[in-house]
Amino acid sequence: MKTVFTIFSVLVFTVISPANGCPPSDRAALLAFKAALHEPYLGIFNSWTGTDCCHNWYGVSCDPQSHRVADINLRGESEDPIFERAHRTGFMTGFISPEICKLTRLSSLTIADWKGITGEIPKCITSLPFLRILDLIGNKLSGEIPADIGRLKRLTVLNVADNQLSGRIPSSFTSLSNLMHLDLRNNKISGPIPSKAGDLSMLSRALLSGNMISGPIPVSICRIYRLADLDLSMNKMSGVIPPCLGKMAVLATLNLDCNMLMGTIPTTLLTSAIGNLNLSRNALEGNIPDVFGLTSYFTVIDLSHNKLRGPIPRSLSAASYIGHLDLSYNHLCGRIPAGEPFDHLEASSFMYNDCLCGKPLRAC
Repeated sequence: MKTVFTIFSVLVFTVISPANGCPPSDRAALLAFKAALHEPYLGIFNSWTGTDCCHNWYGVSCDPQSHRVADINLRGESEDPIFERAHRTGFMTGFISPEICKLTRLSSLTIADWKGITGEIPKCITSLPFLRILDLIGNKLSGEIPADIGRLKRLTVLNVADNQLSGRIPSSFTSLSNLMHLDLRNNKISGPIPSKAGDLSMLSRALLSGNMISGPIPVSICRIYRLADLDLSMNKMSGVIPPCLGKMAVLATLNLDCNMLMGTIPTTLLTSAIGNLNLSRNALEGNIPDVFGLTSYFTVIDLSHNKLRGPIPRSLSAASYIGHLDLSYNHLCGRIPAGEPFDHLEASSFMYNDCLCGKPLRAC
């Protein structure tokens, strides 16, 4: 009887175990993904052994009900003990295998800060219907953002910063209706921002600096009610600054520096909720609007390296707080107002104008 019970137990274990582990197809996809990569220093793939990829495979998490692979989280910069023991950050070469797309229940894919991963973003990545997070920052990925990226209807985070991506922002981008965080910084992306960018109604951060994006700032961006941080700096943006940017409810940081923007500074930008405003290194003209008051609170106002004329607005003295002010390299003229915030500013904030005078520059 004992022998029969033992045989029965083994049979039950054999039948149940695969159901409680990851499917062989998911394991095969992970091993194919691993085979395309080379990580020589940390041994992060050493744990990828055995039949159950849901159990103790570094960076892999599975759905507790279906046991399908749901998350891949591989970061080259981390406080994980594996990095502390090695006393170094991660480095990995190879490419992201399209086999990753066979993980059809994948919700989060993070392959970040490995510095040496090359190749393109697999086009099939857009076929993953449950993908919410795609974080590929800090590699050497090239090629274009997949044209049908808009198919990822559940995507909330797209971070491909610090790579070598080129081409245009796909028009399908504007279909990412759940996107909250967009980071395309420091690539080689060119062409215009899609005119329907305002359809990204859930977006709170849009970081596009350090590319070759051209054309005007789409007015439709002003419709993105939740947008708090907009960084279009170090591109080739042209045209005028849409005044409606200053009417956005929660926009707190606006970086438009190092572009080719023209026209005058919209009054709305200086009477808005924006607290960090950088318009430096453009071709802005006219006077600085004299519209500051008790509600004006700026951590940074940088208007340097433009073609601004006229006096420094006296109403700046009425602002509740201005931490850093840079008006250098313009054509401003007249006496620098006394009192705050001017008393704590250095001469570098006012240098290389036509005829400014008064403390901290020479006396008038």
